[in-house]
Amino acid sequence: MVTSVGMQTDFIEAVKELIELDYDAIGAYEAAIIRLDKPEYRKKLQEFKEDHERHVKELTEFLVALGKEAPSGPDNTKSVIAKVKVMFGSIIGDGKILSAMLSNEEDTNTAYERMNKRVDELPGSTIHKVIARGLEDEIKHKNWLQSVLEER
Repeated sequence: MVTSVGMQTDFIEAVKELIELDYDAIGAYEAAIIRLDKPEYRKKLQEFKEDHERHVKELTEFLVALGKEAPSGPDNTKSVIAKVKVMFGSIIGDGKILSAMLSNEEDTNTAYERMNKRVDELPGSTIHKVIARGLEDEIKHKNWLQSVLEER
């Protein structure tokens, strides 16, 4: 799935879609964690899921501070796609599940990279730090998944 998050004309709408994408990631991580065989993979993916939960919390706080309504869950269509990739992967094993999660993380990396370039839209706002830290998390997730898959 290729994301369009960060390409919206309105910055606030882009933040809302970023929150939905993080909710999608949370759902995919939940689906993956219960299907993985290796405990160390489950533990690491739990950490990554918690990062996405923190992203949702921080981005929601930003919107609420502006008097805007934040999404309360995922975009159902995207969420289903992310979870289905993981479920199909579970038929074949941990490697395929991690590959599906890498594909999902590539989308979140793209979204956070785009949003990180747009933070100049609200100078002086704390959103800069939130998005930059989110991007760092996404890069960490992607790099870990890539390294584990290369080792397999």
